[in-house]
Amino acid sequence: MAQLVELRSIDVVPDEERHGTAFSQFTLWLGANLQITAVVTGALAVVFGGDVVWSVAGLLLGNLLGGAVMALHSAQGPRLGLPQMIQSRAQFGVRGAVVPLLLVIVMYVGFFASGSVLAGQAVGELTHTNDTTGIVVFAAVTAVTATLGYRVIHALGRIASTVCALAFVYLAVRLLDRADVSALLHDAHFSLPVFLLAVSLSASWQLAFGPYVADYSRYLPRTTSAKATFWWTLSGSALGSQWSMTFGVLVAATAGERFLHSQVGYVVALGGTGLAASFLYFVIALGKLTVNVLNTYGGFMSLVTSVSGFRGQRRLSRAGRATYIGLVMAAGTAVALLGKDSFLSSFKDFLLFLLTFFTPWSAINLVDYYLISKERYDLPALADPHGRYGAWRWDALAVYAAGLLAQLPFLATSFYTGPLVDPLGGADISWIVGLAVPALLYRLVARRPAEAGPDPDREASPSAARRTAS
Repeated sequence: MAQLVELRSIDVVPDEERHGTAFSQFTLWLGANLQITAVVTGALAVVFGGDVVWSVAGLLLGNLLGGAVMALHSAQGPRLGLPQMIQSRAQFGVRGAVVPLLLVIVMYVGFFASGSVLAGQAVGELTHTNDTTGIVVFAAVTAVTATLGYRVIHALGRIASTVCALAFVYLAVRLLDRADVSALLHDAHFSLPVFLLAVSLSASWQLAFGPYVADYSRYLPRTTSAKATFWWTLSGSALGSQWSMTFGVLVAATAGERFLHSQVGYVVALGGTGLAASFLYFVIALGKLTVNVLNTYGGFMSLVTSVSGFRGQRRLSRAGRATYIGLVMAAGTAVALLGKDSFLSSFKDFLLFLLTFFTPWSAINLVDYYLISKERYDLPALADPHGRYGAWRWDALAVYAAGLLAQLPFLATSFYTGPLVDPLGGADISWIVGLAVPALLYRLVARRPAEAGPDPDREASPSAARRTAS
């Protein structure tokens, strides 16, 4: 059991502890995306006015575009041996990185809550209790799994990818048996705003993984091909999400109000009753457990990174680890219990809210890592506010703010609509602006030469990693 409990947190993973292959990213991200919230995300494209054909096409485009950005972050893990968000210190400063970190923590809590609402319904049915009890039980299991850490998380991904894939095949057969797919496919009417909404929904789904995707590739050997890591991550995440979202589109198009009234209940009823229903409730809980563990683990990493930027802490005790994870669980559970009766109406705006705040961060991080620093960071300096990267990088923070502001004229949500949305026919293209503007601005203002950071192959050697982690 002791070998299952992860000891590392935000410190560098030394060579002797590296293991696995890039294929592990495929099974993890396939399992994390074959789940009920992805089904709901796909259904939203139809709920808000799309037809089946163009909703599926828009979701596919968004999954590929957003998934490519997310997979570029994943490829950083084996090279640096670090969690994702601590790398932001190279762009924003050791303490300045707390700005995007706070927003990332909000994301983790939000996704933990939304996942707990749906999983809580399934757990409540399995335990013959109610949604509230189901949410609490599910949150406790999530916290224990996240505390065990990296190896257990990947093992859970392998199990979920197999079990959930079989369940989705079964559900697809049941759905196609009762749906008039031919009529749905012929009822195609292209609308640019609705198409772009579908693209934005799936792109935001993928981009939201960006702030923690390297957390689950950082134990791979340094010799792992960046291309292999990229393609296995992209294929697992895009395939799993598109599969789930396409199913959601078909369910929403055929079920209408019955699905909107009870997402979990309808999907389970589609599969049958008795033992089949119990199995599907278990599958829903398993799929949500996989991704909620990622949210909890990522939230724990982000909290530690935020605090350590001011305290200088590099290692964490088991008690400290459990405390941070408990904080994420408590916050997510509280939000889930408060919002469980209005889940679907607020989820779309939550996804688009995330997209607004994380596209500038992704653009800055990727431009810095691949184009400016040439994949070379001074790893010890990431923990030193008086070192190479400083405490606050005001140029990067200004670019981040500019990226946020640049999106506002193009943003379309229920609580705010930008002035350029109507001239574009109601289309929301804020996420495209949020990637392009900060990428260009950061490339202009951040002129750190490639030689500014030592070679991570040398820095990540066993002796260097031990110095960094001490």
